[in-house]
Amino acid sequence: MTLLAWLVGLALPACGADGIAGLPMPMPMDMTKIERPATPNTFLSGPRGTRPEPDEVTAEWNMPAAALYDSVRVVFVRQPRTFVAAEFPEQRQLHYVVRSALINYPDLVTVQVNSVDATHSTLVVWSRSVYGRKDFGVNRERTETWFAALRQSDKK
Repeated sequence: MTLLAWLVGLALPACGADGIAGLPMPMPMDMTKIERPATPNTFLSGPRGTRPEPDEVTAEWNMPAAALYDSVRVVFVRQPRTFVAAEFPEQRQLHYVVRSALINYPDLVTVQVNSVDATHSTLVVWSRSVYGRKDFGVNRERTETWFAALRQSDKK
């Protein structure tokens, strides 16, 4: 943690913590009942029909839900400054805390894998800032980077 992050942590406590510390423990989330804030500091991606309407509509994955969930678990935690906050395997749901490099701002990312049929699945990713009104596109960029990493790992 940088000195700047420690100083900011005096006013914004979660910035002065490491990993998942300083944030409440996530509970399983009903991804069909996301209540998006009025502030433009979130990004939601999901398949057509996702409610609330996603910022980005994503395609189905040509793999069973269990296989996609396993890939997500391996690939997403390898992303920089990303920490697993909670896992709910029964729902195929993961919660992450991602920290910014300089000030250690925490962002929350919830991921859910859903089965379409025996050989296809979908992925919903909701990335959002803990602090601030705007996110300057960070949540969108993160989600796109994570999807790219997942597609790359699928090719191996």
